[in-house]
Amino acid sequence: MKKRFKWEPPALMALVLLLGVWLVWNQKNQLTGIVQVPGARYVEFRIGNARGLLEVVETGSLVDPPKGGVASNTDPLRTEFRVLLRNGHRSDVMDENQFRAAYGNQVLEDVTRRTDNFFFRLFNITTWSSLAWVLLGLGGQIAFSGRMVLQWIVSEKERRSVVPAAFWWLSLAGGAALFVYFVWRQDFVGVLGQSSGLVIYARNIRLIYKQRKRALEATEQPAGGT
Repeated sequence: MKKRFKWEPPALMALVLLLGVWLVWNQKNQLTGIVQVPGARYVEFRIGNARGLLEVVETGSLVDPPKGGVASNTDPLRTEFRVLLRNGHRSDVMDENQFRAAYGNQVLEDVTRRTDNFFFRLFNITTWSSLAWVLLGLGGQIAFSGRMVLQWIVSEKERRSVVPAAFWWLSLAGGAALFVYFVWRQDFVGVLGQSSGLVIYARNIRLIYKQRKRALEATEQPAGGT
C-alpha cells in the first residue's frame, strides 16, 4: 500500500509563517495615538531607546489638526517635520533649518530622500547595503528551517524519527550565518541562541564521521586478519 504524504504539517507551517508576518507588519503600521495628516509621509525614527515616526510634509506648513479635522497647508514651498514618538512625545513643527540644527545635515538628507520602501520597512533597514546582511540572515534561516523540513521528510518516509547527517550540516551552515547576522544586528538574544548551538552541531558531525570510520575499520579487520 502506497504511503500517503501528509499535507497538514506544511499547511500549518505556512499558516504560522503568515501569522507571524502579519503580526510584524501590523505592528509596524500601528500608529497608536497619532493623527495622520493627508499627504504626509512617515519615516521610522529613533532617538536613544525611544522609537516612533517622523512626519514629513512637503507641500506646505503643517499645523496640528483639530479633532476630526485635517491639517492646513499654507506655503507650498516649505517642507516641515514633526517627531512623533510612541511614548507620547510630539515635537513642535520644524522647518528644514531647525531640523538640520537638531539632527544634522546627513539625517535631513536621508529623510528627505527616503521613500516608503516596502523592503526597508519589512526588514527594518535604512540602506540598500544593509540588504546584503539581511540576505545573509535569510539564507541562514532558510538553511536552519530546511534542516527541519529534511528531517521531517526522511522521518515520514521511514515512518520513524530519523536524524540524517545532512540535518547537522544544515544546522551548522544556518547557525553560522545567523550568528554573523545577529552580531551585525547587535542582537544579544540571537547571538546567545546560536553560539552554543554551533559547537553542538560541529560535535555531532564529528561523532558521525568517527562512528563511520570505526564501522569501516570493523568491516575491514576480518579481511586483513586472514
